[in-house]
Amino acid sequence: MTAAEYWFDSQDGVRLFSRVYAAPRADAPVVLCLHGLMRNSRDFEDLAPHLATRYRVIVPDVRGRGLSARDPNFSNYQIPVYINDLLRLAAGLGVPRASIIGTSMGGLMAMVLAARQPQLVARIVLNDVGPEVDGQGLERIRGYAGKSPPVESWGQAIAQVRGIYGGAWPGLSDERWERIARRSYRANAQGVPEADADPLIAEPLRDNKTAAPNLWPLWGALAEFPILAIRGAYSDILSQATFARMQREKPDLEVLEVANRGHVPLLDEPECLAAIDEFLPRST
Repeated sequence: MTAAEYWFDSQDGVRLFSRVYAAPRADAPVVLCLHGLMRNSRDFEDLAPHLATRYRVIVPDVRGRGLSARDPNFSNYQIPVYINDLLRLAAGLGVPRASIIGTSMGGLMAMVLAARQPQLVARIVLNDVGPEVDGQGLERIRGYAGKSPPVESWGQAIAQVRGIYGGAWPGLSDERWERIARRSYRANAQGVPEADADPLIAEPLRDNKTAAPNLWPLWGALAEFPILAIRGAYSDILSQATFARMQREKPDLEVLEVANRGHVPLLDEPECLAAIDEFLPRST
């Protein structure tokens, strides 16, 4: 299934890009898919067409990633700015309400957006993230974000991706690793792969309040929202303690722990697809 391209300008003039999968009918609900920190919209290349048989699916490249322009001011690489971009995206596409699937940083964005503009959010799927980011995982991300050396070939790109994510995704085939690499890098004019994210995205990570905001005060405000929380069993971002506290404080929270996955589940696992399919049809 081919997605349409949607381009728009942010309030501060950054050119931004989204993929939009047409709905099967005019009144179909909307699903907004939000990627992680150093990732881009291509992470949803499998999930979005799957969902588009029932929903209008919108998958943006957050500023500085994918086809969206890089921001000349790296201090804008933070959630409040991204939320303003999402509001402009929703207004431009005429989206009054959407369910959100947020992976890692995308899940943080979903929680903040729901607390700030509750009328816009129907349901939330949190993929391996919660109101508190585990410090061990944050240090791991700081260790690689924006620091990967340039590669000279797709073979090197694949090796680099496996080096970063191999612990989180054990047992993937060589073909699958190549697909992930081609979602992580984009060939330049000379055909050489380049990381498809601005390395300066990593700069705000130096500030703990920006990199790992304490969203527990928001968690109570999300009590009325239907939420499905997915956790990789080996996750070093969403700890078991945080996962348990989320359930204690929100007894109606729907949960799924995915075996053989760290940070993050890829969302093509059969149990993830089944859980998402079961959770979303009730959205309005």
